[in-house]
Amino acid sequence: MTTNTTLTANTMPTANTANTATTVNVNTTSLTSPTSATNTTDRARTVFLLAHTGRPAAIRSAELVVTGLLRNGIVVRVLAGEAVDLPLPSAVETVPEATPGVLEGCELLIVLGGDGTLLRGAAFARASGVPMLGVNLGRVGFLAEAERDDLDKVVARVVSRDYEVEERMTIDVVVHSNGDIVHRDWALNEAAVQKVSPERMLEVVLEIDGRPVTGFGCDGIICATPTGSTAYAFSAGGPVVWPEVEALLMVPISAHALFAKPLVTSPTTVLAVEVQPNTPNGVLWCDGRRTVELPPGARVEVRRGAVPVRLARLHHASFTDRLVAKFALPVSGWRGAPH
Repeated sequence: MTTNTTLTANTMPTANTANTATTVNVNTTSLTSPTSATNTTDRARTVFLLAHTGRPAAIRSAELVVTGLLRNGIVVRVLAGEAVDLPLPSAVETVPEATPGVLEGCELLIVLGGDGTLLRGAAFARASGVPMLGVNLGRVGFLAEAERDDLDKVVARVVSRDYEVEERMTIDVVVHSNGDIVHRDWALNEAAVQKVSPERMLEVVLEIDGRPVTGFGCDGIICATPTGSTAYAFSAGGPVVWPEVEALLMVPISAHALFAKPLVTSPTTVLAVEVQPNTPNGVLWCDGRRTVELPPGARVEVRRGAVPVRLARLHHASFTDRLVAKFALPVSGWRGAPH
């Protein structure tokens, strides 16, 4: 079995059973997180900055954000490996390793980059309990709260603590092989069981709450959260689910079957995908970042995650408006309800 992780997959802060998208206003004189209480009367405010240093736009954006925060007396902390590529003043704190402890004492995690960088940031946010504020430098960026043109406003809102914290549901993933648990993981968007060989389909049987549903050959199966419904699951033909809806999704990828529709279940459901013994190896991808091989006969179980990811929100726009804006949906001719 091979795994590719940035942070330990089963690192768990205190469990939280809040709704899928719960908002908490933090425009107050102090801010607390599940792992550490940051009180402005005791210590300087600290913000962690994570950036895709391979993007010139991220380097320029990081410089603007750091300058603005330092000017307002907020300490900025970055990874030492990223600091090498960023034109940062000496006042910036650096930490050598990408572990959950690097956010100790931070009130916020600001992430500059595309979807991949935002998902990387989500791993830090989940492991530490610190809210993540994403600035989109990529294409769609559903997890992002701001665009690169909004950096001045982002800094101003962070300085004044004028934002809300929204909790997003995650999923916990367990892989069984030969009766043993061989891997544990988690995902904010999705866990995807996929074929490895392009010339062979993956034969699977789907299970919901301990009961078989159907089996077929396919390219894969996606188990997603409402947050992930606009990611890989969307590309595979799954439904868009509003973040405040508590649900789990199971979406087939190119299934060779008459009944291969996306399924939406309750958040307490346990989803399972069994890789059949007579099929080639499969592979499990969690959020497209962490992977583990699935031998024939492997079983993947997915359930609601014990720990959410906390997102900092600057805008009160509805998810409907966000959906229309991100996908540039045509809404001309809409008149609205009569008044």
